[in-house]
Amino acid sequence: MLHPGDAMPTWRRVVSVVLLGTLTALGPFTTDLYLPAFPVLQADFDTTAAAIQLTLTGTMIGFAVGQLIVGPLSDKIGRRMPLLVVTALHILASVAAAIAPDLLLLGIARVFMGAGAAAGGVVAAAIVRDLFGGKRLVVMLSRLALVTGVAPVLAPLVGSWLLGVMPWRGIFVVLAVYGALMLACSIVLLPETLPKARRRERGTTTVWQRYRSVFSDRVFVGVLVIGGMAFSGLFSYLSASSFLFQETYGFDAQQYGLLFAANSVGVIIGVQSAARLAARFGPQWVLAFSTVALGVAGAVIIVADQAGWGLWGTIVPLFVFMTGCGFTMPCVQVLALDRHGNAAGTAQSIVGAVNFGVAGLVSPLVGWLAADAGITATSMASVMVGCAVIAVLALWLIVRPRTVALLTP
Repeated sequence: MLHPGDAMPTWRRVVSVVLLGTLTALGPFTTDLYLPAFPVLQADFDTTAAAIQLTLTGTMIGFAVGQLIVGPLSDKIGRRMPLLVVTALHILASVAAAIAPDLLLLGIARVFMGAGAAAGGVVAAAIVRDLFGGKRLVVMLSRLALVTGVAPVLAPLVGSWLLGVMPWRGIFVVLAVYGALMLACSIVLLPETLPKARRRERGTTTVWQRYRSVFSDRVFVGVLVIGGMAFSGLFSYLSASSFLFQETYGFDAQQYGLLFAANSVGVIIGVQSAARLAARFGPQWVLAFSTVALGVAGAVIIVADQAGWGLWGTIVPLFVFMTGCGFTMPCVQVLALDRHGNAAGTAQSIVGAVNFGVAGLVSPLVGWLAADAGITATSMASVMVGCAVIAVLALWLIVRPRTVALLTP
């Protein structure tokens, strides 16, 4: 079967990957760039750590809701217009966050920032599905998954550097500039990839029909749960790490950023390995390995913390956990999108909304488990393990790997 992207010259595919990757990265950078500033925000607004974490939760909820709007809309009217409008919203919300006088207004601005950043990831994945299929789809989505996986752990490194040269409000100015650059590049370089004829194909003409087509697929529902749990484990770490490593282990902002950079290597290893293994053995079997690895790594962190093994007892299994996330994310996207080419925007919006929405609800559990004792490696890893167990059950009870067909070329 031929797909439009198969006829692209190599240089054009490279340009497409770079542009779509930077669009995808806008969401994770919006979410995570300000993580190193959490202690500064807490002191500046004279509030609690839990209240600061709620601004992260609000961002992810906005991101989830935004994707649910942008995805089906991009299937109905095309990819370009929803992307341009919602990215403009991100720019305005970033400026509002930069000048917010109190925590309430900052939180509201963060919700709209999340909603505005939603378009990048949804439209980028839908465009890839418009252009490619089969095993080439695995490769192209793995490139986007690399960005999706690395950006959340690279963003705090960049944020810690920015925090060293500017006040925390400057971080939101940087995000506004990033959004403006993406808007300009999209206007100039991004073509429409969904022809009008495909928008009216039978069975996918209304939002309800597109939602019904994806939710009636058992495999899609299963990987939806797996993706949500993997992201929840990842964001449990992200929301807790600033307090855990800077307050418990005494890291400064730069050391904290370097830790994230090291973990990004694990994500890169996982994503790139998953692309090759999924094309050969099937993404469902890669998930069979990676979901177990997530649970084992989280359990080792708990054991090491209770045994008093110190910093290394946390960061070594944490690296394994991040590598497991790298293996998981591209396989979830492939299984979700390969089966729903006519509703790619809707399918991706649901995956993204569940990933960030569930993560936004689950990650505050770390602070709740810590209670008055402060965030610890055990409270963080307990949520990670719980998410991994649910992912394993979803794979074997809902997806059922033996029933999933291998990808065609």
